[in-house]
Order: sequence, then structure tokens, then C-alpha cells
Amino acid sequence: MPPLTPMPVARAQVVAVGTALPERRVSNAELACRLDTTDEWIVSRTGIRERRVCEPGQGLITLAEPAARRCLERAGVAASDIDGIIVATITPDMVMPATANLLQHRIGATRAWAFDVANACNGFVAALANATMWIESGRAKRILVLGGDVMSSLIDWKDRNTCVLFGDGCGAVLVEAGPADGPGVVGIEMHSDGGPAAELCVPCSGSAIPATPEALARGQHFLKQNGKMIFTHAVRRMAEIAASVMRSNGLTAADIDLVVPHQANLRIIQPTAERIGVPMSKVVVNLDRLGNTTAATIPLALADAEADGRLVAGSRVLLVAFGGGLTWGAVYLTWGRS
Repeated sequence: MPPLTPMPVARAQVVAVGTALPERRVSNAELACRLDTTDEWIVSRTGIRERRVCEPGQGLITLAEPAARRCLERAGVAASDIDGIIVATITPDMVMPATANLLQHRIGATRAWAFDVANACNGFVAALANATMWIESGRAKRILVLGGDVMSSLIDWKDRNTCVLFGDGCGAVLVEAGPADGPGVVGIEMHSDGGPAAELCVPCSGSAIPATPEALARGQHFLKQNGKMIFTHAVRRMAEIAASVMRSNGLTAADIDLVVPHQANLRIIQPTAERIGVPMSKVVVNLDRLGNTTAATIPLALADAEADGRLVAGSRVLLVAFGGGLTWGAVYLTWGRS
């Protein structure tokens, strides 16, 4: 007989969301003026029409701070009352200190510990899963979880295969402790496969390849992607893990009010919804306006769903993501406070 899973002392409730986006919009038409591409080509292959891009020198903290403040304001919680901050990003302001630490100071979260999570496009799901464990164990009552990236800092704007895909942005949610039998995070599943890691990576971004003039001249500080291979894996893994979370929690499509997927490509999102039997009317899509903002896509999509009235207290939501690593994850939750 397998060991019994202990009942959590609390349930992690996701109670508010706040976002921040750069002002600058870069349309497909603008990219077509400097690349061998067209608006039609980009839209037909990705679903993206425009993306937001930070100004040069604008780091993640310039988006993370307003996103965090808006989230806390909407939640009616003071920064001094949160226990922890987790920032999911692959574009921190610097390798050290963590952007979460910078944010902790800026918003006056004097009681909070803080750290970053680097898990690419699956970063927000990973950070939310981490926060859930803290809450369920009783070791924290309120954790601010952010997903944000300034992907324009990693992109070669001469590379048509990558620069049309990505945008910049940040979103934050507040995770609170609620009654163990109340609403909140019900199911979590995470997977990784480091075998194909080199197929989506930034080679010169750590200790393996230092940022020498030679490495920079070779463009190794830019994101490199085997688009066809990553697309194939994403279509398979997103659908698999969404179906697995549903199966392990005894769910059917009727138990899901909203699917909030990572916003990488419309041709990945659509088959995921089809595989789990959820109509596209229940799927949040905003990549046409924002592109792939990596760790920020899911919280930005949650904010859009709340703004248009589809995400309300009691909404049953399935989050699902896939990213470089390779890594993929899913979370099933009921939105809002008890």
C-alpha cells in the first residue's frame, strides 16, 4: 500500500494579479521593413501581430515593481505583510543579486525572503508550484509570485526565426494561505528533460562560455532555437501534461472554466485545447498583442481574462506551460479567496 499523502495544513489561494508592460509596440509591419518577412508570414505561422519591447537599458525591475505594487493593491495587502517573493525569469537585471531581492527592497517588503527561479517559459508555473509548497506546509502565509522577462535583451533582431516571436512584460500574483478544504491550487505536475537542452538556449550566459569579445562577436549571447524541434516537443508535451493533470485529479472538460496556456504559438495552443476537449472559447489567448513573453505569459493572460470578465472568484483554471530546459508543467486551481 503506498504511503498516505499528508493533508496540507493550508491551501494555496491565488487571489490577485497585477501586470506591467513597456509602452513601445513593435508591429509585424515594422519588422518586415528590416527583415525578409511579412505580416502575413508571421501571423500564419505564429498568430502574433505585435509585441511590447523595453527601451535600451530598461531592466526587469522597471516592470516587476509596478506589477508587484498593482497586485498588492488589488489584493488589499501591504508589502510589509508578505512572507516571500519569488521571481521567475531568465532575464534578471543581473546574475547577482536576484531581481527578487531588488524588488523586496523597492516595495518595502521588509519581512520577506526573496529569490529568483530560472525555468524559462515554464518559470511562472514552477514559481507558483514552489510557493504552493511553502503555503501548504504552513511555513508561509503570503507569497508574491512574479513571472517576467525582457526578452528583447536576448534577441538578435536580425534573426527572423527568433525576433518575431518574443516580447517583454511582467505579471505578479499573490498567493495566500486559505482553509485546507477551500478553493485554491488543487493539482500540480512538473516534468523536465535535459537531453535536448542545447536546442533552446543562450550559450554565452553563464560560466560555460564567458562573455569574451570573441563570444560576443559570434553572437553567442543571443537566444538560439531549433524551432522545428521545439515546436514538435511543445505540441506533444503541453497536451500530455494538461491531460495528465486532468486525469490525476478526476477532471473532465466540464470541470474547466478557463485554460491559460503559455503563449508561444497559436499552433501549439489550439491542439492542446483540442486534445483535452476544451473549446477555444474557454482558452485565453493574447499572444497576438504581446508575443511570447516567456515567464510572463501566464500571469499576463490571467490579467486579460480578469479584465474581460472571464476570470472571477470561483473560476476553475488550468495553467499549462512548456519551455527551454526542456521543462513543462501544469497547475489546476480555483481562483480567488475563500
